[in-house]
Amino acid sequence: MKFVVIFGPHAVGKMTVGQELAKITGLKLFHNHMTIDLVSNFFNFNTSQGKRLVNLFRQEIFEEVSKSDLYGMIFTYMWAFDEQSDWDYINHVCDVFKSRGSDVYFVELEADFDLRIKRNKTPNRLANKPTKRNIEQSENRFKELEQKYRLNSYEGEINQENYMRINNTSIYPEQVAQMIKDKFSL
Repeated sequence: MKFVVIFGPHAVGKMTVGQELAKITGLKLFHNHMTIDLVSNFFNFNTSQGKRLVNLFRQEIFEEVSKSDLYGMIFTYMWAFDEQSDWDYINHVCDVFKSRGSDVYFVELEADFDLRIKRNKTPNRLANKPTKRNIEQSENRFKELEQKYRLNSYEGEINQENYMRINNTSIYPEQVAQMIKDKFSL
């Protein structure tokens, strides 16, 4: 099984690249808002109940997929590199897959801030992420988290064998997906 983690800051294109990668590889896409938006119908993600339920749903999905005969999964995540809990979470999720013999791949995306602000309002993003549809609130949260956390790694900080970093400021998602597929022979 293949487990691909696509990470990076807000509106960098994690889900969109994941959609394109799923099309050309047969991997299943599990973008982080699939659980956030589900739970937000009941609890705000920032509450203890919201976080618990999101993590519970994700954990169950990871467990079942890792035991299945699927080709693999793409998971998107906004990783705060200055938060040990995010490092621990990514390690835990990857360990679920590694413990069952899966190959794990890390793809970090980065793009210019101004372009990401524009991407925050794209039709695909709004169609797939209901909690982003209040543009003013979404943009305020975007800027707040951008100030609070470091959302891209430092050079050499990710020391995984199967790792690539792509600045997709001026690269189409289809091209990024093809780069990932080619690099990791997916």
